This record gives sequence, structure tokens and C-alpha cells, in this order.
Amino acid sequence: MENVISLSQFVEDFGDGLLEAVARQNPPIHDGVPDPFRDLVMDGLVRKPFDAQRDAVQAVVKLLNNAGEPAAIINAEMGTGKTMMAIGTAAVMHAEGARRFLVISPPHLVYKWRREIRETIAGARVWVLNGPDTLRKLIAMRGMIGSPSSDEPEFFVLGRVRMRMGFHWKPAIAVKKRHTRRFTEEGNERSPSFIKTTEVAACPDCGHVLTDSEGDPVPPTAFPDDVRRTCPECGAALWTLIRPGKPKSRRDLVRQALLQIPTIGPKSAERLMSVFGEEALEEMLSDNVYEFVNLMDEEGELMFADRQAARIERRLAALEFNFGQGGYQPTEFIKRYLPRGFFDLLIVDEGHEFKNEGSAQGQAMGVLANHVRKVLLLTGTLMGGYADDLFFLLWRIMPQRMVEDGFRPNGRGSLGSAAMEFMRQHGILKDIYKETEGDSHRTSRGKQVTVRTVKAPGFGPQGIARYVLPFTVFLKLKDIGADVLPAYEERYVDVAMGPEQAERYNYLASTLTAELKEALRKRDNSLLGVVLNTLLAWPDTCFREEVVKHPRTRALLAFAGSVYGESEPTPKERALIDLCRKEKARGRRVLAYTVYTGMRDTSGRLKALLEQAGLKVGVLKASVDTSRREDWIMEQVERGIDVLVTNPELVKTGLDLLDFPTIAFMQTGYNVYTLQQAARRSWRIGQKLPVDVVFLGYADTAQTTCLSLMAKKIAVAQSTSGDMPETGLDVLNQDGDSIEVELARRLAA
Repeated sequence: MENVISLSQFVEDFGDGLLEAVARQNPPIHDGVPDPFRDLVMDGLVRKPFDAQRDAVQAVVKLLNNAGEPAAIINAEMGTGKTMMAIGTAAVMHAEGARRFLVISPPHLVYKWRREIRETIAGARVWVLNGPDTLRKLIAMRGMIGSPSSDEPEFFVLGRVRMRMGFHWKPAIAVKKRHTRRFTEEGNERSPSFIKTTEVAACPDCGHVLTDSEGDPVPPTAFPDDVRRTCPECGAALWTLIRPGKPKSRRDLVRQALLQIPTIGPKSAERLMSVFGEEALEEMLSDNVYEFVNLMDEEGELMFADRQAARIERRLAALEFNFGQGGYQPTEFIKRYLPRGFFDLLIVDEGHEFKNEGSAQGQAMGVLANHVRKVLLLTGTLMGGYADDLFFLLWRIMPQRMVEDGFRPNGRGSLGSAAMEFMRQHGILKDIYKETEGDSHRTSRGKQVTVRTVKAPGFGPQGIARYVLPFTVFLKLKDIGADVLPAYEERYVDVAMGPEQAERYNYLASTLTAELKEALRKRDNSLLGVVLNTLLAWPDTCFREEVVKHPRTRALLAFAGSVYGESEPTPKERALIDLCRKEKARGRRVLAYTVYTGMRDTSGRLKALLEQAGLKVGVLKASVDTSRREDWIMEQVERGIDVLVTNPELVKTGLDLLDFPTIAFMQTGYNVYTLQQAARRSWRIGQKLPVDVVFLGYADTAQTTCLSLMAKKIAVAQSTSGDMPETGLDVLNQDGDSIEVELARRLAA
């Protein structure tokens, strides 16, 4: 055993030889020598990339243009400037002949993308396909087909939520009248006759009478409205878009738009419409918001004061108004009406969000990736520990490579079997055998064996070498340079519970654990979530009583009364208050994360306790629209807040919270992606102050166990991010299931 060394030590001792062998077998596409022309293009950008970012752009363009690969991945740590690198890649590709670039962005970052593109590439044209006027813009895009190339690059930024949204429609048919002579006595032509008029459905374009499966004409009232149909004769659409709700007049539409603008109320809106008219205001708000900001009255005086104009301009940068047509799914329009290759590059921001097999946005991204020339995937957390995290991403951005390797849909078009085979080859599947005594026979006792297959975290070295390394550029914040970013420190603070709090927690833990063990012994998993959620949450929510009931029988399992009053902070809340006071004295703001909402909501209580301690607090909730969150946070900073309280899910992607150099986690949740993203919200390019991240946890509780398991899962995720784990088994992490299951196993042990 004394000859055993860790994998990291082995690489440190023999790394040079290993690197030479790897370089011989897999020569790198980018050897670190920059292309002079591409460097010159980046020198011409308004905002210049850092050296490490330049190197990443050079590598990506070589992979896509020189090597002819269909896709590239930038797996860069949060805060390294993935947006800047993507824009730099687009600028270089435009200089080499590319013309149009499609960006899929989280909804709250759409307008940030537009701003950064304009701030980086002089003269760039940016279309935002995220507002209610998306259909009008898509129709205008169709008119670009075959038009002469533009000298400026054209970017089309699409929010990933709107990308998969459907639309409202209704059948659109013409009504024809058919006249037939009928006799009062059927079959007797000598009996009195009369003319019978019936209405039938017809195509509004060619007039073809529409029939059912038996060839009978369809009455207009019976025309099906469950599926969009086309005319069998001329192919015209037998449906049309509709706008939900009652139609509004132009005056109502303009008034509604004005009321969305800060500092403009009903009276101001009426005054603006009476002075300038609805038509002029609609034109300004649609195409020239700066003209609106600088409106002057008849005497030449500005309508808005400087501070008011600044707020309006900032809001209008992230606001679109509904003066055009109804909604339409952009993915569907691009697939149907724009030729393949209309876009030269698809940039997928936060690419890991598209990894799920059955998600609508993942499938929509796959449609777009199959319709463009090249794909660039941006992510800070390429995988969350399981091999199939990568499978569906790879299938969507480079299907040809996956088909070449034998991963293809089955006869029903499902990828389930291919994903399972990918897991068997490159991930970890555990076959769990269970043997039970069966019925007795004459000569022997029967035994019944059942096999259950479950996936476990891990991604094998062969998979990394085949699917990650050849297409991925890795970048860490430390690669940017010590002079660019300040110091970053994460620390865990063990908080001791109060005597009564600890006593009641121990009662809850022992009672619920005993119930869980008994349920698991009977193969009943229904208590798993109830027990875990209670033991994790109760120390943080012990200011209210806890009643734990069986989810099916509703039988009482345990009860714990409240320990702390409304204005009496718990030990962890006291630790947060002390931290915030100390940071305020140093002139630093604090970002405090809490994951509990709804029945266990803690954000309102934290706000009250912090304000009671003399601190100014803002609480960001999900009710703040995603497109407004950046602007909302800026307004809070201008208001002079000391602490921002929010759920990490609301700010985990894209937002640069540079004003909050201290981050405190009251809880973390289970999601590795969210934790890694949220912890780096303020350690980004542009930060000048040292960043301090504090994890608060109650000692000797399920919270500390959960945090240790999260750390383990992060280590696995980083094995595909260019980080070297301590041992080879850390890459495979064979002892881990999901964090919930592993936590339950620890509790029931």
C-alpha cells in the first residue's frame, strides 16, 4: 500500500510524458499560435477581449472553420466572459464570410445580449425575437432571403422560453351554399318538390369543398378544430392566427404601453397622447425609443427630467410593445419558412439547460441546431455528474457523430435505448440483484431473483476523450490573470443550535428516522421526501410549529412546537445579521440566498429581522419578471440597500451582481448547477473587491451531511471541466446516487 499514490500526484510526476503521448495520438487543432488575421479582427472590436479569451476564440474558430466540425463547446467557469467570447467568435467568423447569427438566451438575459453585442461590435444589427412583435420580425426576416449580403453582422436574439411557446389559432374556412331539389316523398318525382339549401365548408383560396374520410361534405359547424389542416386541392392553410382576448383600439394599445414605462401614470399617459397623438407615440415606441426619451413640448422644453429620462431609457432597453401581429412559435417559423443555413452560427447560452430528453426547449434547440451551419454551446457546468447529461446535448448539436458511433433512434423514433447504451459504454449503470425465497417444490425450495438497473454519477475517460476534449475549450477564471480578478474565498461556518432547538431537532430526527427505517423495511418509499425535507428545513423554520403527517394515510408522525418568536432570530439568522453588519461597516453589500418559499417562506422573515437590526434590505421574488430582474436589482442598489435576499434559482445565470462582493448561503438545495452558478454571481470580470462566499449550516444535522454530499457531486461534475480529481475513483464516484437517495441512506444507516 505504501506504493499507492493519488492520480493528481501521478499526473504531476509523469505529466510531461503523458502530454507528449496524448499530443502524438491526438494532435491539437489549436496549438496556441494565433492566426494574425483573426487577432486583427479582435483588435478592431470596441471592447477588446483578454488574452485568454482571445485564445479561446482562436481555438473555436479553428475547430469550426478550419477543421469543419459542426459544433464547438466553450466550457468556461462562471464569470470568465462567455458572452464576450461568443461575440468575438461571431465577429471573426463574420470577417471570414459568415453573415447571420442566432442566439438562444435565458429570457432575463435577452436584452443584456443585445447591449453587449452593440457595445462590442461597432455597427452590428441586433434583432430581439422575444417580444409580442416576434411574428412581424420573423416575416421581415423571410424577406431577407436572397437579398445582398450586409457589411455588418446581423444577430437575432431569441429567449429560450419564447422559443418553444405555441400560439393561438382557429380554423379558417369559407362557407359555400349548396342548393338541391328535394321531393316531399323520397323517390317519388311526381310528388311536390322544394329547394333545400345547406352550408358546407370550403377552402377560402380555391373554393374546393372539404369532405370527411367517407367523402361527404363537411358542415362548417362540424369542421375539426383539434389540428391545423391544409386544403387537399391547393395546399392552402385552413387555419389562421388569432390574438387571445378582446381586440383593443390603437389608443388603448398605446395607453397600455405607456403605463409600462416607469414614472408614467394614467394622467401622464393621457397628456402625452393628447399632445403627440397615438400614431406618433406608437412609431417612436416601436422603432426609436431615444426620440421618445428626448420628447419636447411646444415650447422646446424636455418632457422628462434627467433622472426620469435615465430611468425610462434603462427600462426601454429591455421592453418591447405589442403593436404588431399575434404570437407564433419562432422555432416552427424558422423550420418551415427559412432555408437551411439561413443562419451561419447558432449560439446556445447556458447550454446545460437543454440536456433533458423530453423537455420542449431541448427539442426546440435541436430543431434549430439542425437548421444552421454551425453551433457554439456556452456553459459553465457541462454535466451534473451523469453520462446521459451529455448524451442528449451531443445528439442535438452533433447527431452525425452520434449516429456514426452507433447511437440512433429505435423503430419508434425513441432515443431511450441509445441513451442507455451510451450510459453502459461511457457512464455507470448499477445492476441491483434481489433474491427472495419462493414457493417450496417437492425436491427443492424455489428462489426468485429480480434485477433492477439504476444509473450512478460518473463519466469514463474514453467518453471524455471521444466526446468532450475534441470539441471543448476549457477556461478557468484563474487563466484570465491575477491582475483581472480579485481574490475569491469560500468558507463553511458551523452554527451551533440553541439548547431547546437542538433537543427538539434530535427528537424529530430520531422519531422520523425510525419511521423511515420501518417504511423502507416494508419497501415503502413514500416517507423519503417527507423525512428529508423536514430534517433539512426545520432548523431554519423552527420559528413555526412543525406537523409531520404520513403522505398517504395522513397519520401524525411527529410534532415539534415553535422555538423562536417572530422578532427573535435563530442562531443562523443571528450569524447572518452579524455578517451583514460587519460587511456594512466595511462598505460591502451582502447577497443572501434562501431556498424556502411558499408555506416555509423565510425571505420575508429575513427582511424583517435584518431591518430590525438597522439594515436596508431588498427581496427579489419570482414575481419580478425575468426580463426586469437586472434593472430591478440596479434600482435597489441605487436605493442604497445593504442586503439583497433571494432564491439562488432566480439569479443563477447571467446576472452580474458585482455590487455584492459577499455572498451568504442560508441553504443550498440539491442542484449542483444552481449552487456553482449562484456562488460566482459577483466573482466576475469587472469585480474589484475580494469576493467572500459563506455557507451557513447547523452543526450535527442533515444540513451538514447535505453540504458534504454537494461537495462530492461538484467534484464529479468538475472532472469534465478540466479539473483533475484526487483519485481515479473520484471521476467515477461509484458510491453516489442522487443526493436525496444518498442522504436518506446516511440517515437510515
